[in-house]
Amino acid sequence: MNVSGMKDTLGVLLAGGAGERLYPLTRDRAKPAVTFGGNYRIIDITLSNCVNSDLRRVYILTQYKALSLNRHIREGWNIVAREMGEFVEILPPMKRVSENWYMGTADAVYQNIYSIGSEQPKHVLILSGDHIYKMDYRKMLQQHNDCGSDITLATLLMDPAECSRFGVVEVDGDSRITGFQEKPERTNLRSPYNPSMVSVSMGIYLFNTDVLIPVLLKDAEDPSSSHDFGKDILPKMVDEYRVYAYNFEDENKKKAFYWRDVGTLEAYYEANMDMVAVSPVFNLYDADWPIRTHQRQYPPAKFVFAETGRTGTALDSIVSAGCIVSGGSVKGCILSPNVRVNSYTEVEDSILFQEVDIGRHCKIRKAIIDRDVHIPEGTTIGYDVAADKARYFVTETGITVVTRDYSLFENAVTVDYFTPE
Repeated sequence: MNVSGMKDTLGVLLAGGAGERLYPLTRDRAKPAVTFGGNYRIIDITLSNCVNSDLRRVYILTQYKALSLNRHIREGWNIVAREMGEFVEILPPMKRVSENWYMGTADAVYQNIYSIGSEQPKHVLILSGDHIYKMDYRKMLQQHNDCGSDITLATLLMDPAECSRFGVVEVDGDSRITGFQEKPERTNLRSPYNPSMVSVSMGIYLFNTDVLIPVLLKDAEDPSSSHDFGKDILPKMVDEYRVYAYNFEDENKKKAFYWRDVGTLEAYYEANMDMVAVSPVFNLYDADWPIRTHQRQYPPAKFVFAETGRTGTALDSIVSAGCIVSGGSVKGCILSPNVRVNSYTEVEDSILFQEVDIGRHCKIRKAIIDRDVHIPEGTTIGYDVAADKARYFVTETGITVVTRDYSLFENAVTVDYFTPE
């Protein structure tokens, strides 16, 4: 793969959204900083794609509740060669060209136009920080250059029944985009790559910089614009510029393509559960496409007690370093680092964040338990929806989310909100 062009490419990773649909997990943290797959944060997936694609200049645009995200980037992603001009760098809102906070995806990039210009890149690759997938951006750049494109959109094949969730693009036989439909209820469009499917935007845009800058300036001056790439900028570019689709090529090495938007609690839960299968749908074990993160030093996980009725076990689960399963049973779960499950407790189909401590004689299923939460002895979660709703946050599909403020109910333990992530 010819990687020379990546040296002239700047990555801009949008990580500033409020993440309302992931509430309450985003009450105290930015969405890209939410734990994923035990060891990781959501943003690690996209950043790993960047590093594996030899994209070594990346700006991360933050905005809401970014403390833990900033810390994670500082501690875990200071791995590139700064003396060679490489960086993974946080850019908070600076209001350099506007008195507003970021008003949309395009406005977020526009407000950092000076930082982008200072790097003098030939191409700008705009990415989202809340998707789970594996993609080699070099292949996208290669097609972009081969087609003489001004902008290339990464597209994904999707069932037409799902089109209301996505921006649908009209693509001709040469992969040129000729039209857009923003989240239509139904569409007659079909993809040239598969006539039974539609091509939808993945929210990944590769611009020539000399095209991006004037387009952003023009959009910023338009009072009727919502300053969003998908809604405002891209549909207007079809007639004036060479706009092409890059059909997603999956690096996950599985039969079915894998791409997940984890913007809702249900989607987040399901994406995590994908990884505890005997043959995980999302492959964390590929040495050719490693997923990086920052990990603190913990001792190995251990499982203790082998008595009748008091055996420490974990089946069909991911168990991270520092965990102790002490006479309890764990099945179909993800345990983040330094979790403790005590004796006579049963935990099923659940996600436990870092530093969770579950007392004895508990029964928990289909739950997400936020970091630093102590579950008192004898607690039952996931078996009585009415009782759970009185204490916790419960989704429409019955996922119970236990956060650090659940200590407001009787017998729980107060948590220090300043515990660093």
